[in-house]
Amino acid sequence: MKKLLSLGLLALLIGMISISGVTLPGSQVRDDNQGIRDRFAGAWRLAWLEEQGADGKVHRADCTGLLVYTRDGHMSVQVMYRNPQGATQAGPVQYARGGYEASFGTYKIDERAHTFTYHVDGALVRTLIGKDLTRVFDLSGKQLIVRSSSADEHWRVAWERY
Repeated sequence: MKKLLSLGLLALLIGMISISGVTLPGSQVRDDNQGIRDRFAGAWRLAWLEEQGADGKVHRADCTGLLVYTRDGHMSVQVMYRNPQGATQAGPVQYARGGYEASFGTYKIDERAHTFTYHVDGALVRTLIGKDLTRVFDLSGKQLIVRSSSADEHWRVAWERY
């Protein structure tokens, strides 16, 4: 009877530890990644977008946009230039057509490198489909600032939580 009672108490203790969220060795990385993913998850509105113009100078584009991350690793982005004739399409990769950018796919975060890799499943610009685009990020308060990891792309965008 004592042995049965001891086993019952042990099972109860293990159950309580599991429910309380105590982490076991090896589970910390998974919990950290989930924490950063939780900070990404949700809807973001475009605060500003800086890009290099034809003159080589960086300027703020007149645009609006929406970025959505899900906790299960999906994302989508839409950006509309208010004046598409004046919008530049700097860099070697064209992300927009007719003053509009739209794509969706999956993402994976490398918290240590402050990067995420966006795998494009679908896009208005079809040459982007199937590509992995690595982005550098900085989370600060309600802002998520993103830029390309490619040295030949000179743009930076700030998103703010809705």
